Amino acid sequence: MAGVLLRLLFAASIGLGVDESYVVAADPGFRLGYFDHPPAVWWLSSFAAHLAGTNAPVIVRLPFILLFALSTWLMYRLGAELFSPRAGLFAAIALNLSPLFGVAFGTFVLPDGPLDVALLAAALFLAHALEARGRAAFGWWLSAGLAAGFSLFSKYTAVLGLAGAFLYLLTSPRHRRWLSRIEPWLAALLAFFIFLPTLIWNAEHHWTSFAYQGDRALGFALHPLAPFIVFGGEALFLLPWIWLPLVLSAFAALRRGPGDWRGWLLLCLAAPAVLLFSVVALWAEGRILFHWAAPGYLMLFPLLGAAIDQRLQAGARFVRPWLIGTTAFILLAMVLVATEVRLDWPVSLAARFPLGRDPALQLTDWHALRTELSARHLLDRPGLVIGTVRWSDAAKIAYALGPHPPVIVLGPRPHEFGLAHPLERYRRRDVLVLAPNVGPHRMAASFGDLFARITPLAPLTLRQHGRLVLVIPLYLGHALR
Repeated sequence: MAGVLLRLLFAASIGLGVDESYVVAADPGFRLGYFDHPPAVWWLSSFAAHLAGTNAPVIVRLPFILLFALSTWLMYRLGAELFSPRAGLFAAIALNLSPLFGVAFGTFVLPDGPLDVALLAAALFLAHALEARGRAAFGWWLSAGLAAGFSLFSKYTAVLGLAGAFLYLLTSPRHRRWLSRIEPWLAALLAFFIFLPTLIWNAEHHWTSFAYQGDRALGFALHPLAPFIVFGGEALFLLPWIWLPLVLSAFAALRRGPGDWRGWLLLCLAAPAVLLFSVVALWAEGRILFHWAAPGYLMLFPLLGAAIDQRLQAGARFVRPWLIGTTAFILLAMVLVATEVRLDWPVSLAARFPLGRDPALQLTDWHALRTELSARHLLDRPGLVIGTVRWSDAAKIAYALGPHPPVIVLGPRPHEFGLAHPLERYRRRDVLVLAPNVGPHRMAASFGDLFARITPLAPLTLRQHGRLVLVIPLYLGHALR
């Protein structure tokens, strides 16, 4: 309960980030598929906003805060089932102390929130199913398939968890017999049918979501240091003093091998996600994001919980300072971020950054844009459309202005905006273009062919606590072609 209250306070203190604004504002409807991810993250935020009648940050984040509370309980249950109640307790505590899971996935509007709940539920049900008999086994396997289906409904990387479960069954002498039984295959079929509507949506939309995610793994260059950079970034996201014990716990399970089926199960579930993205980084031209491997690290926390329990029973004295120090670090970091965004904290850290480069700007809602546009009567034009160059800018602008007027992306990567608001729909309409960091010459050279003509207007200014933080060049594009 304390964690829920803390996250609610944190959620109410800061605005939506770019990815959150994108989910909430790009297309806040209920469909079976979206450009970037399966529907779960979109549906949860849309449901909360429709139910409350507002898309305020704390409202759209509420489902994800509650889901993380459920993830904490599931982590405890998984650790208790495989090892001991104390191991489950320490696994749940460590999960909450990791910034990636306990702060980002536990608070923000991201697909990883519902993904983690589904993966933990699937792992817990699988652990029960492996040792069950008769009708009980059938029920546990179907429950695992149901949870796996919901994980696929949350994020495509959930398929790596299914691959890990299959890897375990192949390599476990104790449980390999299940491959000759119908229960695991029925569970896999159930997961597939839950995911099928999203698969059909992709087929009807030229596989756009799969193509976008798959392109990130393409490339032909060799980057020998990239895996180490990826591991280093993951360590920073998790906290190095949490990441290293997780990795050491994984190596300990590897040394014990399949004979310790509980540790081997968690290792198999974790390995595909932890290893895949580091390997892909060797050749990928695109940037490998450090949180992509998070589903794998999630499965290592019960191993860490068991290791903490063993150290305490052996009389280790560093564990309690480790837990208390990490808790203090996380609480202090959350307070600093919230007060910097909310209060421009005593001596502004943001003032040290160049104009438009303030990190706190990404956690500040740009609602002042509507006030300034309205004051200049720029929103009074009939049939007006708002345009911008990048999907990330469109996310912040669309969330600030609301559903009307519509926001379109003129650049080459519109993401969900390209599906929700295709340019063809607004042909011959005037477009008020808000283009951060795009000067007149670049505007004319890159987007002049899209309009009959482009008229530069006086730029917009965005202020935070009376301080200028962003200047947005403004243009009026006449008759979109």
